[in-house]
Amino acid sequence: MIAGPLFYKGWYHLFYQYNPDSAVWGNITWGHAASTDLIHWLYLPIAMVPDQWYDINGVWTGSATILPDGQIVMLYTGSTDKSVQVQNLAYPADPSDPLLLDWVKYPGNPVLVPPRHIGPKDFRDPTTAWAGPDGKWRLTIGSKIGKTGISLVYQTTDFKTYELLDEYLHAVPGTGMWECVDFYPVAINGSVGLDTSATGPGIKHVLKASLDDTKVDHYAIGTYNPANDKWTPDNPEEDVGIGLKWDYGRYYASKSFYDPYKKRRIVWGWINETDTESDDLEKGWASVQTIPRTVLYDNKTGSNVVQWPVEEIESLRQNSTVFEEVVVEPGSVVPLDIGVATQLDISAEFETELLGSGAMEEGYGCSGGAIDRSAMGPFGLLVNAHDSLSELTPIFFRSSNTTKGTNTYFCADETRSSLAPDVFKQVRGSKVPVLQGEKLSMRILVDHSIVESFGQGGRTVITSRIYPTKAIYGAARLFLFNNATGVNVKATLKIWRLNSAFIHPFPLDQI
Repeated sequence: MIAGPLFYKGWYHLFYQYNPDSAVWGNITWGHAASTDLIHWLYLPIAMVPDQWYDINGVWTGSATILPDGQIVMLYTGSTDKSVQVQNLAYPADPSDPLLLDWVKYPGNPVLVPPRHIGPKDFRDPTTAWAGPDGKWRLTIGSKIGKTGISLVYQTTDFKTYELLDEYLHAVPGTGMWECVDFYPVAINGSVGLDTSATGPGIKHVLKASLDDTKVDHYAIGTYNPANDKWTPDNPEEDVGIGLKWDYGRYYASKSFYDPYKKRRIVWGWINETDTESDDLEKGWASVQTIPRTVLYDNKTGSNVVQWPVEEIESLRQNSTVFEEVVVEPGSVVPLDIGVATQLDISAEFETELLGSGAMEEGYGCSGGAIDRSAMGPFGLLVNAHDSLSELTPIFFRSSNTTKGTNTYFCADETRSSLAPDVFKQVRGSKVPVLQGEKLSMRILVDHSIVESFGQGGRTVITSRIYPTKAIYGAARLFLFNNATGVNVKATLKIWRLNSAFIHPFPLDQI
């Protein structure tokens, strides 16, 4: 329950502020920040605090809806003085203020309470609303019945009174509590994002849920019927919670919004910690958010979305280095002389030359990590690596020939990313679609302790939260590696050093 809404008056972001002294989620306030480019931010005064009976135990996740007349309404979850989750309405005190500094809570709050068949602590995180053909607004809220994850649907005309529909938008048995539900349209044959209310021919809908039991974001693509407000997955075997993950790394509670100026849908997720709670207390803060990503339907595969860093990240690029067709033989590591490698934007393509017969290799994937050798992998890049290779984080591909064809996996191996004993480290990743004639490609954003990796144009994405102890600052290096036994690898790369973004306090005396 992390992501708040964003809208374009400049860029404006509401986010949770977590007090690590409490050691539990609770007593959370809504901070906010402003930006003109999604990269550099001004840290603004606190937007909303838990000061009413209906949110005294926490001002939690919410979503904004911009109405046709330009009015902004905000629905957010509050935890009451009896720890019941309710939905509350807020709106800007001064809609003409480009920074939306002050917010007013509706005096009739709460506007929604848990239905009788829903647990008092299983009712949270309203989505942005969308308009139906009857002129009414719809929104969905995450919940569960037993172990079945569900998304409730409400209709409203004024955001003060609501009708709960008899049917769920969707439900998936065995997935547990759904939180931070996200629901929006994508164009099948388009290259731009869509307004949340868009429907009609050539449009699919993405349904995403953050699973409270596993702390993983899952999504599926399907068809929304506005006549009965039901959503049906294209592939029931890859339904929400049992199929595709939004990100295969340390990532949760994502939230999207539509940018009408550049006609794109942007998603932002939460990177939680991998070190200890005592470390968080010592730092005085916990968790960060990802680089914003655009989201599009993958019209080449028809089975997934693609995520890509917003173009604004390129404004941080500084000097670049190009490496053309570097041959990496089996079992070798090749240093890339780029100097300090703590903040990088890396674009890489790989071609393989089979040295043997290409025999069947059932069962290979990400789980064995970068040291588990097979004929066709792993190979890729070692980021945040020390010269001694005592610390390194491999981002790699592994392909294998099976009786059903060739499978390719995109993976991140964190097991040697840090010598610190209390940092949680694992191998992450999944199968990635690779179409006929495509080269294997990856883009990696390295930012000290964070690595965001995009495989095959963003079909599979992995976020790693690492805490190296030696491969830091001037000691961080970058290498190519090929741990396959049966292929030569030819790599072509372009690597940019990245400047730092700034997050500055807002000059309150100028407000």
